[in-house]
Amino acid sequence: MGKRKRTDVTPHEATAQVSTNGKKTKTSELSASTESAKSTKSIEASSPLTIQVVTGSYDRILHGLTATILPDDQVEFADTFLFNAHNSAIRCLALSPPSAPEPGKLQKVMLASGSSDERINVYNISAHPPTHGSQDALSSVAPRKILENPKNRELGTLLHHSSTITKLAFPTKSKLISSSEDSTIAVTRTRDWSLLSTIKAPVPKPLGRPSGDTAALGATPAGVNDFAVHPSMKLMISVSRGERCMRLWNLMTAKKAGVLNFSRDMLQEVGEGKHSSGEGRRVVWGSTEDGDEFCVGFDRDALVFGMDSTPKCRIMPDPKKKIHEVCYITIDATSDSALLAISTEDGKILFFSTKNEDLTRSSSTAEEGKGKTSLPVAKLIAQVGGKEAGVSGRIKDFGVVRVSGKDGDSLIIAAGSSDGKLRIFKLDVTELKGAGKSKTTKTTGKLLGTYDTQNRITCVEAFAMIPRPEGVEDSEDELEEVSEDDDKDEDDEDDD
Repeated sequence: MGKRKRTDVTPHEATAQVSTNGKKTKTSELSASTESAKSTKSIEASSPLTIQVVTGSYDRILHGLTATILPDDQVEFADTFLFNAHNSAIRCLALSPPSAPEPGKLQKVMLASGSSDERINVYNISAHPPTHGSQDALSSVAPRKILENPKNRELGTLLHHSSTITKLAFPTKSKLISSSEDSTIAVTRTRDWSLLSTIKAPVPKPLGRPSGDTAALGATPAGVNDFAVHPSMKLMISVSRGERCMRLWNLMTAKKAGVLNFSRDMLQEVGEGKHSSGEGRRVVWGSTEDGDEFCVGFDRDALVFGMDSTPKCRIMPDPKKKIHEVCYITIDATSDSALLAISTEDGKILFFSTKNEDLTRSSSTAEEGKGKTSLPVAKLIAQVGGKEAGVSGRIKDFGVVRVSGKDGDSLIIAAGSSDGKLRIFKLDVTELKGAGKSKTTKTTGKLLGTYDTQNRITCVEAFAMIPRPEGVEDSEDELEEVSEDDDKDEDDEDDD
């Protein structure tokens, strides 16, 4: 691992007091492993609640800020860090589960960022809200107030790949998995940041250049677009550029376990014609009352497959809009009830039910004489955002945090747009459950606040911050000490 000189945190733009009182837990084992991260996290909330949001941008800026949600649903934003992280656009982010709690010590979360500059930067992020004692004289005269958290610092840089980083994920605290346009998937151990194994995806054979291809002249479109790790941590699915298929990998042996080709009928269902690439762009594992399933996202539609690898349904209604992010959100952990959430080009987050009882036949008729029937369509039960909520641009990425309160559970959604706006929405879980029984699509959710990052957002991650233990304060000696032995000891505890 290439080590970089430690740089101080540069704060920028902020507002407000930050405090929280709650306990953070995972809603379910499955939600914690859906990518994209987009994993749903659950906490018990009392006023106020603090959410840590991290955004990456085309402008190479890694921006961390807290959103403090007050009892009257007002939001106050405060910057916690601002890193000039990469030499090119940031493409993806990943957050690890928090470190194990210890008496007298603060908990940390590892943050990884991937970019077009072939580098993966790794950071330690405090899991607790910053104290007001960390404010300096500069914050009082800044155009927007600054609340810096001195516990956030860079650990180093990983140089495992030779091309653009396309996806990062922490399936556990002890492992980081990364994919790249060099057609490799790397598994890294967080204890010493050593490379454990490299999975090499085949480079597709050139079969003509699809429209919109950006490969160099004479080269073949290649690279892993996305991957998803099964909750058992033994299997992984990946989709790649230039391939009309997805690949199943055995993580125990780091070898290929199977290939599922997308048939012509499948691609026609999702609007991938003869001159389209036909490649999967997103893939994510999910679960419903009917059992485990996985979803493969294309340019303007998505397909849901059962565990037998047969297509179950398609997702997007007509007219189809370009999709950007796909994830499963658990709304009832006891019954494994989950909804598929998709962000679109027109500034909406759509919620679909993929249960068998909610599937409807497409309006298109079956092809006569060929015995071909169209796939059923998932039920659109609710949507967030859109022009009605003042969101006209695309939602590039979003993060979801589940909150348990006196009035029931709710979802806090941090949605980032390419215009630099970060919007915080709040949805009641009971409202989503009720919308599933309705015959019409319901516009739900409440826009709590909007924050202008002044950077074109490409990716978003979020988690609920843990209340600071009583009697534990930041130590100046601890901040200045950059001992690798301490980091190794903490990672050893994470492996346990």
